[in-house]
Amino acid sequence: MPLKLSDRIPDIVIGRLPLYLRALTRLQQKDRDITSSHELGRRLGISSAQIRKDLSHFGGFGKQGTGYQIEFLVDKLRQVLQITQQWQVAVVGAGNLGSAISNYAGFTERGFHISWLFDADPTKVGKQIGDFKVLPLDDMEQMVKDNNCQIAMLAVPAEYAQEVANKLVEAGVRAILNYAPININVPEHVMVQYIDPVVHMQHMTYYLRDE
Repeated sequence: MPLKLSDRIPDIVIGRLPLYLRALTRLQQKDRDITSSHELGRRLGISSAQIRKDLSHFGGFGKQGTGYQIEFLVDKLRQVLQITQQWQVAVVGAGNLGSAISNYAGFTERGFHISWLFDADPTKVGKQIGDFKVLPLDDMEQMVKDNNCQIAMLAVPAEYAQEVANKLVEAGVRAILNYAPININVPEHVMVQYIDPVVHMQHMTYYLRDE
């Protein structure tokens, strides 16, 4: 059964859970059965105390002196993150970035199925890009509604991002991963995450000053 989560759990805690899951999955691939908060901490650069505190929000997953059963913890984290099912995902934007995203094989094994690739450019619509035939943007809202798709990725130019986001929200999308280099406005019930490599590099260059 799905775990009942408290609305008071900080979002920063939720954001670390996929990191724990990724590290645990890699340990599984090495045929490991047990790990500890200290080992996870070394792998992730997070204190063992923080890891224990984060996991305590969701129940007792380990025992003092014994550690964590990896398979059990993986299963529980997948329940918490609601990836025991395959989520359909719509990708909007069939340029270089959108094409690469839609054909990335790593999504499926982690709970996400890229189902459609949309674009407004008539020179791209109908073309085959990897496993996908590019669909017209005009079909997006109805297709998203008909299939109860709740997740979308935006890989469109910044000037179109808000307009496309509005259409996705109207169609019922509740989570948007935005690659466009601009912030978008959405209702409170819609989650938005931003991926802008330039912003991350600008963050890093602050630390590259000479001592």
